[in-house]
Amino acid sequence: MSDRDTFIALVTGLVAVVLIAIATGPFALPVHRILALLLWDRAGGQQATVLFNIRLPRVLAAALVGAALAGAGAAYQSAFRNPLVSPDILGVSAGTGFGASVGILLGLPVMALQLLGFGAGLVTVGLVLGLTAALRGAGQVLTMVLCGMAIGALAGAGTSMVKLLADPDNQLPAITFWLMGSLAGAKRTDVLAALPAIAVGLAPLLLLRWRIGLLSLGDDDARALGIQATRLRALVIACATLVTAAAVALAGVVGWVGLMVPHMARMLVGPRFDRLLPASLLLGAAFMVLVDTAARSIAVMEVPLGILTAVIGAPVFVWLLARGAKPWSD
Repeated sequence: MSDRDTFIALVTGLVAVVLIAIATGPFALPVHRILALLLWDRAGGQQATVLFNIRLPRVLAAALVGAALAGAGAAYQSAFRNPLVSPDILGVSAGTGFGASVGILLGLPVMALQLLGFGAGLVTVGLVLGLTAALRGAGQVLTMVLCGMAIGALAGAGTSMVKLLADPDNQLPAITFWLMGSLAGAKRTDVLAALPAIAVGLAPLLLLRWRIGLLSLGDDDARALGIQATRLRALVIACATLVTAAAVALAGVVGWVGLMVPHMARMLVGPRFDRLLPASLLLGAAFMVLVDTAARSIAVMEVPLGILTAVIGAPVFVWLLARGAKPWSD
C-alpha cells in the first residue's frame, strides 16, 4: 500500500470511528441523523442537544488528546533518537497532575484547574531543562532523562501529599479519578480552551517535520546538512511539552498513548518523521476515541482512561516488540 493510500485509509478510519463514537450511548442517535444535524438540519430538538452539547464535545476532546499525546511521543522519540521515550520523560504528566490536584484541593473551577495544571507542567519542564543545563553532563540527553525522572518523582510526591490533605469524601475521589484520566466532564469550552495550546505546539512540528527528521541522523550529520541541531531539538522539546501539558490538563494523566501509537504508525509509514508525525496524529486520535467510547460503554460506571490504555497498551507494545518493528531511523 502506498503512503497516499495509507493516509486515505487513516483519515477514513478516523471519520468512521468518530461517527461510531457519537452514535454510541444510551440515547439513540443514528448515523444518518448525526450527518443530517451536522450538515443541513437546523431543526434542533433533543437529538441536536445530545449531539452538540454532550457527544460531539467529548469525542472531539478524545480525538484532540489522542492526537496531541501521539504527536508529542513521535516528536520526543525523534528528538532524543530513542524509540522508548514518551511524553512522560520530562515529568510533564506528573507536574500537570500535581497542579490539577492542587486546584481540586482548593476547590477551583474547571478552567482555573486546567490553567493551574498547564502552568505546573510548564514549570516542571523548566526545572528539568534548567537542571540539565546546570549539570552540563557529558551526555546531555541522558542527563535530561534522569532529571525528568527525578522532577517527575518529586511532582508525584507532591501529588501524594495533596491526596493526604484532601477531604476523603469529596476531594480525594475527584483527585484520584482525574489522575487516572477521564473525559466524563469534557465540554465545548474545555475543548476550545485546550485547542489553542495544542495547535500552537503542533504547528512548528508539522511545518519543520522534514528538518526534525534529520535529527535522527545524529547531531554531526544534521549540522553537516545545515541544521542547527541543538536549537531545533530545544524547539521540538518545548512544542511537544506544551502539547502534552494541554492534553493532560484536559483529560488527566493518560499513559501509553505517546509511547505505543508512534510505534504503530512507524509500522505503517516507516521511520521518516515527515510521514510519521501526520500518521501518529491520525492514529492517536482514532485510538483515543475508541478507548473513550469503550470507557463509557463497557460497564455501568465509567472506566478511567488510564486503566484502559494500560490494559491495551502493555500487551500491544510487547506484541510490537516481539513482531519486530521497522527501524526507527533511516
